[in-house]
Amino acid sequence: MSNDWSEPSKTNGQINSVLGQAKELVGSAIEAGYQAVGGSSEPSSFTTTGKEQHAKGEAEIKAAEAKGYVEGLGDRISGKKDAVVGAVTGDKTQQASGNIQHDKGEAQMKLNQ
Repeated sequence: MSNDWSEPSKTNGQINSVLGQAKELVGSAIEAGYQAVGGSSEPSSFTTTGKEQHAKGEAEIKAAEAKGYVEGLGDRISGKKDAVVGAVTGDKTQQASGNIQHDKGEAQMKLNQ
């Protein structure tokens, strides 16, 4: 796992999505109260920023899933190659290692579908 903050992260995406939804909820409550006393029907800044944060969070989740899927595909292909080379050359260690990497990649792909 990378420590690069520019990389998409499911966790950060989920946090931003939930916080954005909470801001939208607060904004809606403020708007409803304001409209009840004859105020403006314009969306509050809570609602606007909440929608933006929620959308960014959802986009980051999708980006992280796509990245994870591609990484899993790479592991799956590399593992299959190693397993085949190990089987052909009689290297049981390489074959087993390749099978493990293939299965790991397959699991990562399923997790990020």
